[in-house]
Amino acid sequence: PLQRPSFCPAKLLGEQDTALPAELKDRGVAAGVAVLLVASSGHVLLTRRATTLSIFPNVWVPPGESSWGGVGGTHRLLDVGLRELEEETGLRLDPGTFSWRTLGLWESIYPPLLSRGLPRRHHIVTYLLLLSSEPHQQLQARMSPSTSEVSAYAWLEPPILEAIAATQDGAETPGKVPRALPDTVGIMELRDGSSSSTQVPTKTFLNTAPAHGGDVERVSTGTKFALGLWLEAQG
Repeated sequence: PLQRPSFCPAKLLGEQDTALPAELKDRGVAAGVAVLLVASSGHVLLTRRATTLSIFPNVWVPPGESSWGGVGGTHRLLDVGLRELEEETGLRLDPGTFSWRTLGLWESIYPPLLSRGLPRRHHIVTYLLLLSSEPHQQLQARMSPSTSEVSAYAWLEPPILEAIAATQDGAETPGKVPRALPDTVGIMELRDGSSSSTQVPTKTFLNTAPAHGGDVERVSTGTKFALGLWLEAQG
């Protein structure tokens, strides 16, 4: 499925019949690939984008590429996803240690809300689901994330993932959030070339996209879409 949020700037601009400036319109729509990596232990890997990145800084997402060349079939998508997973996290998956499939496509625009300015970037992101035969502890032992792209990472458990997927951006009321959630979540913070374990409030992962002003640390709307598809398939 190809979906976009109810507040998608492209949709609202079309309804308002608003013309984009030429320098924005000529950028066109780029392609992207994001990898939802699920360990055999049920944990899912999310990374927090570096604050220096031009789009979605300090936002939690799966590893991926925001803009890349032409498509050469579904295996090309997998090649891009595996390459970006390795470049961003240092994690290399050997053939035979995982299975995969396409989850869905997401229309991503930055800024994500028209109330925060006209679109500057426009992507169609393909989310891939990778199911690893290894537990997250073994995968983490091989990780060496790129600090130019990643400022932190976390292996999140299903109850937290369910809560994240339920806090849909733009919805009048959140979905069904699991009640018994821990107060904090463990993450690996990257700083000065090294990583250290720390705790952040669980509510950080449940933040929604603000309609005005600067962004907040949160999980991206597209990531919530991908998590929802995966959880739905899990029943």
